[in-house]
Amino acid sequence: MPGPRGRGGRSSRGGRSSRGGRSSRGGQRQTRSSRADLLFSVSQVELHLREGRYSPRLGSTAPVYLAAVIEYLTAVVLALAGNEAQSSGQSHITPELLDMAVCNNSLLSRLLSDATISQVAPPPQ
Repeated sequence: MPGPRGRGGRSSRGGRSSRGGRSSRGGQRQTRSSRADLLFSVSQVELHLREGRYSPRLGSTAPVYLAAVIEYLTAVVLALAGNEAQSSGQSHITPELLDMAVCNNSLLSRLLSDATISQVAPPPQ
């Protein structure tokens, strides 16, 4: 006979066990990226921060914050490039559209003035 939840059903507590939100299967682990609701890997950012030796000490929230900032900047650049693609009648984002999106935005062009976007000819000086 099935338990109080039945087969595949939910308990009266909305699917949560009595362990404060953890499942009854020994507490499944959750990545720091999923805890912070990020797509970028917090562990990879932390690894690069530690390998770069930018500071002798590194706080636990620094890689989370940096991963969130990088994810936000990526989303903004991709949104602008998508708008450029729509306005030019293209269905794919190309490196040229990324370059146009960055150059047409004053804040991003200042931030990424020294960056090189691959497969795009440098602007004339």
